[in-house]
Amino acid sequence: MMRGSCAKVAAAALGLLLVAGCSGSDSSSKPPPGKDDGAPSSRSGATNPPTPALDPIVWTDCSGGLKCGTLQVPLDHAKPDGPRIKLAVTKKPATGSKRIGSLVLNPGGPGGSGVDYARYAATSYPAELRRAFDIVGFDPRGVGRSTAVTCLTDNGMDTFTQLDATPDTPDEEKAWVDGTRAYGKACADKSGDLLGHVSTVDAARDMDLLRASLGDDKLYYVGASYGTFLGATYAELYPDRVGRLVLDGAMDPSQPVSVANRVQGGGFETALAAFLDDCVGGGSCSLGSTRAAGLARIRGLLDQLDARPLPGDATRKVTESIATTGILSPLYAKEQWPRLRQALEAAQRGDGGPLLELNDQYYERGPDGKYSNLMYANLAVNCLDGPPAAGSRADVERDLPAYLADSPTFGRNLAWAGLSCTAWPVAPTGTPHPIKAEGAAPILVVGTTRDPATPYVWAQALAGQLASGTLLTYDGDGHTAFGRGSDCVDRAVVDYLTQGTVPNDGKTCR
Repeated sequence: MMRGSCAKVAAAALGLLLVAGCSGSDSSSKPPPGKDDGAPSSRSGATNPPTPALDPIVWTDCSGGLKCGTLQVPLDHAKPDGPRIKLAVTKKPATGSKRIGSLVLNPGGPGGSGVDYARYAATSYPAELRRAFDIVGFDPRGVGRSTAVTCLTDNGMDTFTQLDATPDTPDEEKAWVDGTRAYGKACADKSGDLLGHVSTVDAARDMDLLRASLGDDKLYYVGASYGTFLGATYAELYPDRVGRLVLDGAMDPSQPVSVANRVQGGGFETALAAFLDDCVGGGSCSLGSTRAAGLARIRGLLDQLDARPLPGDATRKVTESIATTGILSPLYAKEQWPRLRQALEAAQRGDGGPLLELNDQYYERGPDGKYSNLMYANLAVNCLDGPPAAGSRADVERDLPAYLADSPTFGRNLAWAGLSCTAWPVAPTGTPHPIKAEGAAPILVVGTTRDPATPYVWAQALAGQLASGTLLTYDGDGHTAFGRGSDCVDRAVVDYLTQGTVPNDGKTCR
């Protein structure tokens, strides 16, 4: 599945999120001793492993008034006394005198940096939340500053992103399949045992250790995009430890990957149509005078690039795959639509540079040619969380008509992406299933009607599955809703987190 990251959306709207350097010392915060409760889990009748004894997080001062620290957690939760890995954690202490506790954040991905996102939230979240909560972010296992998954070199990633992801010939197909296999092998060679322990269940167990280390009896949490799956998984494993969870831009955990990819393609198609309606409505849209004309021109451009890539930068050309990613990336945030329009206009003039820049934004490739590990972690987590969408070329060809029916523009790309985990070197540990989280306190699910990356039907599905789920709808564009400009959504989320006030199920904001 193509990833969705709220951190990326924030970066698109606000500029790059800078990484903090940590210094100084503060060891005053100590976690409670570990407790072996063996609490039952609702996940397929499994039991939660014993909670290991935890060393306290030693907090050091970071720039921007934040504190940084490291939490050591078991590599394998089934072996709590075995090897440990590190989780990078940051927090901005509550500014008010009536502190409720910690508000843990996850921006999505999988692979998005919660540390970076917390730096954004520490200054941009509503003041009421910053007064009432310590704003806490962590990089999940495999991600960023935590013990991280490592795969290709930067040059290798450049090569991979230029592969034809919609192969038309046997040679192109072989190159795509060989490329995905080489990707997985590189991850296994460089990441070792970590690669088998970066599932969402692993991350949810880590999050419970973080909750305990922060001294909180219950988890207060905001998860965006993939972060909704992480939050729902936490609720499934630890329903009695749910405080208040906001799941914004929800995923549907019950769908197999092949169905999820297809539905997501429909979400991006809907967002592209909304973008073109906005362009046409402005009265001077160079893509055409109607939505249909704009769609035809964009699809025609992609066909042209499949045969004749445009110049991009000194070392890369803008292929069909690069351009497709460049189009998808700004659909996450309506604020980026003017930039997409300009990039498409430039491509029509023979300049692929702006589309390449949007592609790089999506992959988190810096101007120096270096990539973050976001996409490595993304694939590693997704390939553990469920069986691959397709097992062979025959599966892709079988499913392709359904993909194209939902998304004529992006369907072929998403169908072939189904092979990404087929040759993955570690077998999946998860299976799609509904999450009910019986016994959890009320959970707020937020869905945006024209969300490209997490279609609205997923929010409806998750809210319906959760025994205590309530759906808040944002009738709007872009990925996720909280902090995206709707006072109605923001007020409902703040009241829920600070006061426990649950909005009426089905409430719609604009």
